[in-house]
Amino acid sequence: MCPQLAGAMRLGPRPATLGLLLLCAAAAGAGEAEELHYPQGEHRADYDREALLGGKEEVDEYVKLTPEEQHKRLKSIIKKIDLDSDGFLTESELSSWIQMSFKHYAMQEAKQQFVEYDKNSDGSVSWDEYNIQMYDRVIDFDENTALDDTEEESFRQLHLKDKKRFEKANQDSGPGLNLEEFIAFEHPEEVDYMTEFVIQEALEEHDKNGDGFVSLEEFLGDYRRDPTANEDPEWILVEKDRFLNDYDKDADGRLDPQELLSWVVPNNQGIAQEEALHLIDEVDLNSDRKLSEAEILENQDLFLTSEATDYGRQLQDEYFYHDEL
Repeated sequence: MCPQLAGAMRLGPRPATLGLLLLCAAAAGAGEAEELHYPQGEHRADYDREALLGGKEEVDEYVKLTPEEQHKRLKSIIKKIDLDSDGFLTESELSSWIQMSFKHYAMQEAKQQFVEYDKNSDGSVSWDEYNIQMYDRVIDFDENTALDDTEEESFRQLHLKDKKRFEKANQDSGPGLNLEEFIAFEHPEEVDYMTEFVIQEALEEHDKNGDGFVSLEEFLGDYRRDPTANEDPEWILVEKDRFLNDYDKDADGRLDPQELLSWVVPNNQGIAQEEALHLIDEVDLNSDRKLSEAEILENQDLFLTSEATDYGRQLQDEYFYHDEL
């Protein structure tokens, strides 16, 4: 368990804040998933299906489809991915579709969470209801009083940030969040009116000298090289590479607000592009760097264990295979 999460759990059974989850996922989840997905460097297509079909119920439903029905629904999905209707799927079209799929399921999950959090079923989620769902009790920290325990103080800071994001999402200043506002709270990256708040929150945390930018030193946080070491540890080298090559687009040695946004907000674009390229590499039989319907149907099993169909899940979701999307 990542240390930030371990410390927070002392104060509640289910701590979940945007920053905490992103930090832990980046530090641990990605590496563990990679090892399971590519043991000894070999791709496990069955892992894709097992992990991401959505569970036993979805797998059972998938198995119930006849090959003919699978074929029919897959052809319908192919037609929708083909934005220019030229009969071929390009990297760009595949990537756009996968990103849309990610967003769709994130929104569906938020809608399901909304029902769980709305304890009194009045159509809104109050701050107290959010706390009860997350921590089994209402937590109320004094904004102006720091705690002596380092881990508890860390959790206090994260909880206060959650509260500020909750209040920002509450556009109508009502007693709670309606569904649209709850989605803005859970997925601020998907809602325009939350963008400035996300940037300001990140600057408050990382911009130590108050110049409106995040330098490499600020990006790395409290890290200082061990004076007895000849070089930085591998994880620091990785972080430096990400700063220089992924985030600092204008190569000026610091992150401006828009560059900062690409760091602190989940971005599925890179994942989608990787999967699109992987599919083209595996399915493109004539090396024209695009996929025809015939190539896809000939490699149907591979396509159904990819993110392009959310590992087959889209064949169960009428939203994707229905004639009107």
